[in-house]
Amino acid sequence: MANRALFIGRFQPFHNGHLFAVKHILEYNEEAVIVIAAAQYSYTLDNPFTAGERVEMVKLGLGEMYSKCYVIPVDNVPSNYEWPRHVLTYIPRVKSVYTNNEFVKLLFKDYGLDVKETPVLPGVSGTSIRRAIAEGLQWRHMVPSKVAEFIELIKGDERIKAIWKTQSKTMGERY
Repeated sequence: MANRALFIGRFQPFHNGHLFAVKHILEYNEEAVIVIAAAQYSYTLDNPFTAGERVEMVKLGLGEMYSKCYVIPVDNVPSNYEWPRHVLTYIPRVKSVYTNNEFVKLLFKDYGLDVKETPVLPGVSGTSIRRAIAEGLQWRHMVPSKVAEFIELIKGDERIKAIWKTQSKTMGERY
């Protein structure tokens, strides 16, 4: 079995922090399995992009590193305890999981996998990028240039602004 690691995210959108994490993972592993979590969600404040769009963003953002990665969308399941097993049935075998999410760490440790953290780029998150887009602020510097081009090509920036206007009022000010 190849020395392969799992990296899970929603990638809403794929940003420079994700790219930084994948580079780190590939320094220590031959391959990375990138799971696009919550694949069933789209067109919401937290999940504006479809699973297919996120797959494309990851591929564009990774560039040449894509040849060392598997990108697999996985829907969520109702049981948190069953979620790691569900994820593991969709992917090639892995030896470790990289995450900075404490809950995800707990879940995968219970399944006996080696769990490691990734370095973080301060100030870069999907939430901050979506907020910047919605408010008409600068955001392109937080994502790989090809991802920014893709978001604009599919009018994802306009989608986020429209969703922000309609859903943030009905859900209250969460951001």
